[in-house]
Parts: sequence; structure tokens; C-alpha cells
Amino acid sequence: MRSPSVHALLAAALLFVAVLLRVADPEPVSRLRLSVFDTYLDLSPRALDASLPVRIVDIDDASLARIGQWPWPRTRLAEIVDRLKADGARTITLDLILAEPDRWSASEFAKLFATEPDLAPLIDKAAALPSNDERLAAAIRSAQSIIGLAGETAGDDAPPKPHAHFAIAGDDPLQFVPRFRGTVQSLTLLTDAAKGIGAVNWLPERDQVVRRVPLLLSIAGTLYPSLPLETLRVAMNETTLFVRSSGGSGVTAFGQRTGIEHVRVGSTVLPTDGDGELWLRFTRPDPRRYISAHRILDGSHDAMEIAGRDILIGTSAVGLLDLRATPLDPAVPGVEVHAQALEQMLSGEHLSRPPFATGLELVYLVAAGAALAWLIGRLGAAGAAAIGIAAIIVVFAASWLAYTNAGYLLDPVYPSIAVLLVYLATSLTGYIATERERARVRSAFGHYLAEPLVEELARSPDKLKLGGETREVTVLFADVRGFTNIAEGLSAEALIAFLNRLFTPLSDIILQNRGTIDKFMGDAVMAFWNAPLIDEEHAANACRAALRMQEQLQRLNALWAAEAAAGGMPEKRVRLGIGLNTGDCCVGNVGSPQRFDYSILGDVVNVASRLEEETKSYGVPIIAGEKTMLSAPALAFLELGSATVRGKERPERLFALIGDESVARSEAFASLSALHARLLAALATGDIASARVALHECRERDGTALSQLYAHYAHELEGRPARAGGG
Repeated sequence: MRSPSVHALLAAALLFVAVLLRVADPEPVSRLRLSVFDTYLDLSPRALDASLPVRIVDIDDASLARIGQWPWPRTRLAEIVDRLKADGARTITLDLILAEPDRWSASEFAKLFATEPDLAPLIDKAAALPSNDERLAAAIRSAQSIIGLAGETAGDDAPPKPHAHFAIAGDDPLQFVPRFRGTVQSLTLLTDAAKGIGAVNWLPERDQVVRRVPLLLSIAGTLYPSLPLETLRVAMNETTLFVRSSGGSGVTAFGQRTGIEHVRVGSTVLPTDGDGELWLRFTRPDPRRYISAHRILDGSHDAMEIAGRDILIGTSAVGLLDLRATPLDPAVPGVEVHAQALEQMLSGEHLSRPPFATGLELVYLVAAGAALAWLIGRLGAAGAAAIGIAAIIVVFAASWLAYTNAGYLLDPVYPSIAVLLVYLATSLTGYIATERERARVRSAFGHYLAEPLVEELARSPDKLKLGGETREVTVLFADVRGFTNIAEGLSAEALIAFLNRLFTPLSDIILQNRGTIDKFMGDAVMAFWNAPLIDEEHAANACRAALRMQEQLQRLNALWAAEAAAGGMPEKRVRLGIGLNTGDCCVGNVGSPQRFDYSILGDVVNVASRLEEETKSYGVPIIAGEKTMLSAPALAFLELGSATVRGKERPERLFALIGDESVARSEAFASLSALHARLLAALATGDIASARVALHECRERDGTALSQLYAHYAHELEGRPARAGGG
């Protein structure tokens, strides 16, 4: 499986399947692609340009409340059209389908009461009156009006003749655009009166989100413009729409029928996808786009908002159910979708999925996947992963730049997934072999070596040998004070349970602070830092671990005291002495080829053990050596003086670890540190009187936290005669 031939065959097979899958474009793949496009739109939507000549006269809930329930008499619509024309509207588009005669017309009342002989004279007069539909048709005829119709998959009603003419370059667009068998249209007298007829159909994706609108549709075999496209044509006083598709002059299709490339209205070019749909670059909802219909009727609107503009009449009323979901809003009135499409046509801020997009994505997929497969065999999994991540970043960056700079929608998702799969599959054999080796190491050593060491050995099996290296480490010794008294009266099982209960949280603290536990020695534990893993802050981490161990011990003592009180037993308070020392040690595997331990050897280990013993003499819980203090300067230390520890001839400077960085920065510690320094200076010079004064001030400043330490100094001063001036 690791041979180059199998490696290459596996990569080639994966790339072949990936290409086939992309060509098939199943729903999960297309949905991922659309989700990325939605994200782009959310990050960079089209900004509403209030100067664009597009407004919506909205039959909203407020208008229904003032004028009455829908449908209104057609005379109301006629009045709106007349007022818009009088205010100078460039075009008036009815995003409504008025398929039935107005039931409010006088002639309709005449039909309703035709069987009432007493009303015959009135009925005859009513029947002779013009209908409301004729009144609306007259208003439509007098203005630059466009009216809508809808294609439907069922039915066979013949549609009206389109008002637009088409000039076609290339393949017949009827074979690419959405097709409908029949139509739902407004009354003939209304469509005949309008200057344009456009389809109101919207075609959502499978998730029912509108991302595109068709510019062209086939209804009963006749090519129709969409409502916003027809509005643009009438607004520009054009009679003909130019459609360019595959095979047309200047359209590279490589012999394939790739569909429609663009639609042109006058000098305005509208890029489309292959089936003649316009990708919408939506703006966020903005109330400046709307004018409530009741304001047109009562004259309270601003006529300047109408003059020279393209006005769409539609509805946002919830009860009329003309709401659509877009990538930016889950409920947008259908008329706003058409208005935004018209705005986009006028502004030229388009999105498009160019004909070369799929081919470019597939070329990148194959090239990047093949290059990655080749690199895996030469750089290994880590190097190839870096290249693969870089390739994915490049394709996403290129996609984003294409979106923001050119409005191109290029899919970064599928190529990225394919490259990832190629990487995973072609590196699988090496991964399996590596994991098999790691499993062998873990199985062999996991039962008796520390977990960090096991992982280090799993990553580098060549370290399974005797010997070691010289490295600076920080060593911690912790020992339970008065263990004999604590163990007295406990059974062997109870004693082991007690030690486990004590050392489990203390061990966790060591490990959480990047330490390695070397061994447990009855009531003591030894740990070290900076081996086997490098730790640049090993001294500070060891000090933090020591402080947290003392804090944890206080919580354990409180818990044990409560348990003893509940059981009627005497309290046995546990104290812990900790010694810390930093220096060079020999670090490595110590023992024989049959059985060895990872440990440290050196004088620094012995000194750390002696410093732990000195905690008894000085009455402080943590004592650190000079190098530990110098390596962790941000923590709170108090010098204890110099002492010759057992087994050493040279005196060692000792320091009590008082607290962490927050304590070291406190004013209280700064004051205590200064007084403590005065005490040590007086002791060093033999100025007993000054030493006693300083000791008294230290005790008052400290309170009880270091009472045992200052008791140690008080005992040292006892019997010494006071001597002014020192020396």
C-alpha cells in the first residue's frame, strides 16, 4: 500500500471521482457552495444608493387599515396610477396579477341584482356605466405602465403577445430558460393598455431561498422578459432586447451549448447564468425604498420621491402572502425582490457565475490535488498538510477577491473538500504505520512511565535507549509534616486511602503546571520541570505549582476537619513542606535495558531535598534556592538568609516563596519586604536592637501568615545582648 504506484493510483482515482461528483453536482455539494455565496453576500452586500430611481408604492398593513380590505376597487388603483403619473413617474409597474373582473364595478352589481324587477331601471343604468377595469385600463394606457403575468406548469391558456422584441446571437435561448406550459395573466383590456408585459415568476433554490431571478422565460413556447427587465426596457424607451448565448459572436463555448451569457437593454449589459437568470446582490432591508399606498391616495407623500423614478406597485401586507426568503432576510416582499433586481440593473453592481467558473474550479481541483499527492511522498504528512492548507487558503482568498472586485461567484468549497480528501487518503498508509508504532510504544511503556514521557517516546521512538542529556531543570520536593502522628491509629487500607486522597489533587496540580512526576516516596513526592518537554518558564511554573499545592492543602484540611467533627473524631491537620531548586541535571533513562525509569540525577536534586527539610527550621511552607528565585523574578519571595544545608559545605541562600505575581505587585508585600530586609541587615551586622525593632514591625505588618518564620528569628535573637550601632 505504501508503494509509489499504489499511492499514485489512489490519488488519481480520488481525483477522477471528485470530478465526476462535481459534474453531477448533487444537492449537498450545491448547498455548500450556495452557503458560501450567502456568507459573501452577508459580509459584503450591495449598499442601497438612495439616488437610484426605484421606489415601491406599498399596499401595506397601514394602507389596508385606512383604505379597507383587499382587493380594493380598481378605481383606487387607477387613482394611484394617475397620481404617480401626475407627479412625473418615469414608469409605473404593477407587480399584481388582476385576472378577474373587479367585483366592485357597477356592471357587476347589475349582474348580481338582474333578477330584481323593481330595480330594473337602476340595473340598466348601472350596466351602461364604464367598469372599474376600464377606468384602470385608461389610467394604465395614459402612463408608461408595465403589468405582470405568471407562467404556470399546468394549464394551456395562451399568453398575450409580448410587447418586447428580441434579437438573438447564438443558440436559441428557449432551450435554456425556465419553461412553463400556461399562464395566469391580468385581464386582456389591462394587458393591452400597458406598454410592457413581464413575468413575475421567482425560482427559489431547493432551500426555498431566492438568490436569482429569471430575466427570460418560456411560456407556451414564447420568450418573455421578466417584470424588472421589461420595466428597464420601457424606462429606457427601447423596443428590443438583445440576447447573447453560446455560439454567438465573442462567446467562447468550445463547441458546447453552455447557455445564455448576457442580456442587453440598449447599452446596459446584464450578465446571466446559462439559463438566463440574474444573480442578485441584495441590499439589507431599507425603509427608504418604500412609500405607503395610503400616502399616495391622501396626497401626504413627497412628490419629489416620485418624479423621474420607476415605481413598482406591490404589497408587503402579511395577510396577502407575497413574502420571499433571501440570503439576508427570511421574509422579504416579492415586490422588493423585483425592485432590487431593477436597482441592480441600473447600478451595474452585478454578481455572476461566469461560463468558465466550473471549468476553472475543476482545473484547480485536479492540479492542486495532484500536486498535493506528489508532495506527500516527498515532504511527509506535516509538510504536505502545510501545502494543502495554503492551497485551501489560496482558493478561498481568490474566491473572495473575485467576489469583491469583479462580482464573480467562484466555488471555493468543493475544491477544498477534494484537496482535503486527497490528502487524507494518500497519507493514510503512513498514518496507519505511524499510529501502529505509537500504539506499540504506548502498550510497552504506558503502565509504568509518566504520560508526557509516553507521548514523547511515541513521537520519537529513537529515544528508547539508555543515557541522557544535561539540561537545566527545576526540582520540587514535597513532604508531609508529622506523618507519623497522622498515620498513628490508621489501618494500612485507611492510610493508603488517605495518601491517595492527598496526592491525587496535588499530582493534578503538578501536571497542570507542565511538571513531570518523578516518583512517590511514602509521604513525599518528587517532580521536575523542563524535561522531557522544554518549558521556558520552568522555574515560575514550579513555583506556581507549589503555591497551588498549599492552597489545595488548605481546602483539604477544611474538608477533613468537617468530616472529623461530623464523626466525633479529633482533627489531624496536615502540613506540607516544599523545597524548590533550579540547576543543571543529567536527564534521561536510568536503569538497565530490561527495566529503566526516566529520571534526573545531580546535585540540584539533593539540594532541593535539603531545602524541603529547612522548611521545618524556618517555619515556612515553601523554600526555594537562589537560582529558582532569580529565574522567577515576578513572584513574591522573602530572603531567609544563608544556611549550610545537610551534605553541603558551601552555604546556600534561601528564599521563602510567599505568593504569585499579584502578591508581588501589592503594596502590602512591598512594605513587608522592605521591613524584612531591614531585619536581615540588622541580623547580619549584629545590631540586635535594630533587629528587634524590625522584627516587631514585621510581625505587626504581616499578622499571622509568617508567624512561625518570625518566631524563628525571635528565638535566634533570644540571649543576644543589645548592642547599639551594630557591628
